[in-house]
Amino acid sequence: MANARARRTVRLSRALGLALTPKAEKYMERRPYGPGQHGRARKKQDSDYAVRLREKQRLRAQYGIREVQMLNAFKEAKRLGGQTGDNLLALLESRLDALVLRAGFARTIQQARQLVVHRHILVNGQRVDRPSFRVKPGQLIHVHEKSEKMVPFQMAAAGEHAQVLPAVPAYLDVKLESLQATFLRAPERAEIPVTCEENLVVEYYAR
Repeated sequence: MANARARRTVRLSRALGLALTPKAEKYMERRPYGPGQHGRARKKQDSDYAVRLREKQRLRAQYGIREVQMLNAFKEAKRLGGQTGDNLLALLESRLDALVLRAGFARTIQQARQLVVHRHILVNGQRVDRPSFRVKPGQLIHVHEKSEKMVPFQMAAAGEHAQVLPAVPAYLDVKLESLQATFLRAPERAEIPVTCEENLVVEYYAR
């Protein structure tokens, strides 16, 4: 099951032109073209709609969320005023599963979501099993004491996940050896480690 999921992720990464996991990144270095028998063929010029659609799919894939979750986040981002694209990314980045990944507690967004769903993660001392839980500035994310001895968390505390992830962003204060991270403040766009032209995503939903 895990191998099949990994293969699907690699295939999706190649289709989107974006490595979604460390494994996919290694695979794409060897095969830097799309999947399938026509993957190497020169592609025709995409329509404006296709470009916006692909950018939306790329963003969705990086956070591993469903379409309805993305649409709801867009609607909320639009209501906040200011730059809708920046608001959208800030909202997505404050999800618990995203912050578990950024802190280095997990290797991929899929693993981060699984850790949350299985109730290994606490926020301010309370178990939270919803990956979409919106973490507020000042809140502490930490691993349950009984879960700290598990192999994935031992690897995380030793910094093994951090070796293949982007540097911890400035809006998180992480004590990796203690498996603790404090969400300091709302992230700024330049600090969010996702590959996205968010203006195209906004144009897709505003059409």
